[in-house]
Parts: sequence; C-alpha cells; structure tokens
Amino acid sequence: MNVKELLLHEWTCAYDQEDWYPPLRDAVSGLDAAQASWKPAGEACNTIWENLSHLLFYKERFLQRLSGSRLSPEDTSNEDTFAPSGSADDNDAWQATLQRMEQVNREIFDKLSSLTEEELHQALPTHSILKSAMSLVLHDAFHTGQIVQLRKLQGSWPAQRS
Repeated sequence: MNVKELLLHEWTCAYDQEDWYPPLRDAVSGLDAAQASWKPAGEACNTIWENLSHLLFYKERFLQRLSGSRLSPEDTSNEDTFAPSGSADDNDAWQATLQRMEQVNREIFDKLSSLTEEELHQALPTHSILKSAMSLVLHDAFHTGQIVQLRKLQGSWPAQRS
C-alpha cells in the first residue's frame, strides 16, 4: 500500500467505513435536531451538532485550500466554529448540516484521489496536503469519540453493535 492509498483508506474509515471505531457518518446517523442539540445537565461540553459544525468548518476550509479558493471567513476563532446552523427544533437545518458534511467529505475524497503522491507533499499553505488531510482524519476520530460518548449518555447509542 502506498502513501496515497493509505491516506484514502484512513479518510474513508474516519467518515463512512467502520474500522477500529465507528465512522463519523454512523455516529450522527438517525439523530434528529433535538438529539443533536442535547447535552448533559450541568456539563461543560459541546453538543453533537456543535461538534459536527466544528468538523465541517475545518473540512470546508481544507477543501477551499485544495480548490485554490479564497478562505472564508478568515477571522473566525476556533470557538466560533462550534456554532450550529440551526436551533434544537430545526430538523431541516440539522439535515442540511448532515448533507453538507456528506458533500464535503466526498469532494475532499475526490480531490485527494486525483492527486499524485508527489502532489500530496506540496505545502498547503505551510503543511503538506498529506499532513493536513491526516490531521483532519485524527480530528474526526477525536470528535467522533465525543459524539459517541454523548449518544451513550443520552441513551441513543445501541448497547450492542456488530
């Protein structure tokens, strides 16, 4: 397996193919806006929707860089990236967030697939495309774990999974 094949494998496992941990798509599957907006009483944590918004922000930013587009918005703080695009009763906005995540993952996968191994080592802007993409894979894994934990706490995660 070469570097590009490994990268594409890890990208796929982080989003939609189970490996050592549930992929992000499975972690958010079957939830409505209220479940995605839930957090344990008195706990200082981000909701599932906030986590997904945060992941989506950085993936869209990476896609903009891969596409050579101007980054927007440029002055967003990390804390701002957790803001969801709707309220706890807005199932349409929640579904739109899920669809955006699906689309951005596919677009990034397609862009990465089209690059040569040499191109994966090009700076984007300071780290290589390869390093940036692998960092996003690890970022997904970290926040997917948080999402699964939230689902366990709210009782929406199955007790047994195959």
